[in-house]
Amino acid sequence: MTSSELSGDGQLTDLSFTVNGFISRPPSEVFEAVADPQQLSAYFTTGEAHGRLETGAEVSWDFHDFPGRFTVRVGEVVAEQSIELFWASSAPLGEEADTRVLFEFVPVDGGARTEVRITESAWPLSVEGSRAAFGNCMGWTGMLAAMKVWLEYGINLREGFYK
Repeated sequence: MTSSELSGDGQLTDLSFTVNGFISRPPSEVFEAVADPQQLSAYFTTGEAHGRLETGAEVSWDFHDFPGRFTVRVGEVVAEQSIELFWASSAPLGEEADTRVLFEFVPVDGGARTEVRITESAWPLSVEGSRAAFGNCMGWTGMLAAMKVWLEYGINLREGFYK
C-alpha cells in the first residue's frame, strides 16, 4: 500500500502510496462521482466541492469535519480513465509539500465494475512527511469506501465519521 520514489542511484527521494478498491459501477459513473462537484460533495467533501475537475482548472474542496478549504489544481484529465490533481498539503511542524494525486479508473468485468486506484506522491522524506502521508493514506482509503457505499447503496458513509 505504501511505496517510495528512488533516484537513479537508488536513493530514496520522496514518499508515495497507492490505495485501491472495486466499485460495482461502470467507469463513466465512477469517474463522474469524482469529477462532478455536486456528486463529490454528496459523499466526500462535507463542506462542498467548488468547480468541476477538468484539465487546467483550479477548484476548492471544503470539509466541515476537517477545518479549512483546500485549493486543488487539476493537471491532466482523461475522461473515464484518470484525473491528476496537485495540492499543497502541510506536513506537521509547518513543512509543506506540493503533492500529486492520481485517480485511475480501470474497467473490470467488461466495464460492469471499476477498479479505482488513488496514488499520492511527492511527500517529503522526513518523519513529518511520513506522518502526513500516512494521514492522507487513511483519508483516501476512507474516500474510496465512502464513494463505494454512496454509488452502490446511496448512503453517506462520511457523515459524522470524523466529528
